[in-house]
Amino acid sequence: MTSTKKDKLTIVGLSIRTSNAPGKADREIPQLWEKFMAENVPSRIPNKIDDTLYAIYTDYEGDHTKPYTMVIGCNVFSLDNIPEDMTVKMVPAANYTKFIAKGDLTKDAVINTWMEVWKTDLKRTYTTDIEVYGEKAIDPTNGEAEILIATA
Repeated sequence: MTSTKKDKLTIVGLSIRTSNAPGKADREIPQLWEKFMAENVPSRIPNKIDDTLYAIYTDYEGDHTKPYTMVIGCNVFSLDNIPEDMTVKMVPAANYTKFIAKGDLTKDAVINTWMEVWKTDLKRTYTTDIEVYGEKAIDPTNGEAEILIATA
């Protein structure tokens, strides 16, 4: 875990409102990923900066035990021609603590890293947390993703 600063992002993609209550996020987030991949959503997002995928957690109603919004999408340079079924979220530049999820990103690597985050005593801001799936995540069964936790 290291401190880092991230520039602002404009994420366009699919979203859900969920929580970490039993049977909610553990069911709904994989369903959103499944839909995102099955419908090849990245190919429908115009004005992408690159092929990096982002999963952002935002609009927290409190801490990680309260409801939040999750968006899976891409960073764009323009909001022209955004499909109606997609969500737009602006993520301001902020300070983050970076964790790395390694292994099978389609199974336990990401959730295990989140469980590690939840056990820390980080001074989280609960503004927007970000999962970054770049080149190291091309093979998701043996990949690496950054998990950026917004901190004060």
